[in-house]
Amino acid sequence: MKTLVIVIHPDMEKSMINKRWIEELKKYPEKYTVHALYEEYADEKIDAVREQHLMEAYDKIVFQFPFYWFSSPPLLKKWLDEVLLYGWAYGSKSGYKLGGKKMSLAVSAGIDEEGYSASGKYKYTMNELFRPYELTFDYIKADYKEPFVYYGIENDPSEEWVEKSVPMYLEFLDTL
Repeated sequence: MKTLVIVIHPDMEKSMINKRWIEELKKYPEKYTVHALYEEYADEKIDAVREQHLMEAYDKIVFQFPFYWFSSPPLLKKWLDEVLLYGWAYGSKSGYKLGGKKMSLAVSAGIDEEGYSASGKYKYTMNELFRPYELTFDYIKADYKEPFVYYGIENDPSEEWVEKSVPMYLEFLDTL
C-alpha cells in the first residue's frame, strides 16, 4: 500500500532538503502520495473532513518537516488540533479511525546529531524532543515508528550532502 507523506514546510522554494525529498517522492506515484499542507491551505483554513478521509485511505502516514524552534512549522500544530478530533481520532465512540496505522516523522535538522544529545548544545535527543508527537500518536492508537532525521544542513549545505539523504529517506519510507 502507498504511503501518505504530509509535508509541512512554509517556504518550499527556499528549502534544500525537503524540496529535494518531494522531487524524489513524486517520481514514484505508485508508492507515495505527497500532500503539502502549506500549498493546500495557504489561507490556513483546514478542511478537517477532507483530511480525515485522506488519512483513512492510508496505512502508513509520515509527517515531513524542517525542525526549527525545537518543533514543527506552526501549521502542523493547527492541523493536529483541527483534524484529530474527539469522536473521530479518539474517544470511546470514535472507533479510533487511525488506530493501528503506522505513523512517523521525517525531519531535517540544522545541526549535527551530537548537538541533540545530553552533552550537546541543546541537551536533549531528537527522540526526547519528539515526545509530544509520540504521545499524540499513541493517544489515537496509531503505531508510532522511530523517526527519520537528517542532520547538519548548517554545516554542509552542498548538493552532494543533500543527495546523500535521498536514498536514506526512501529506505526509511519503504521499511516503515
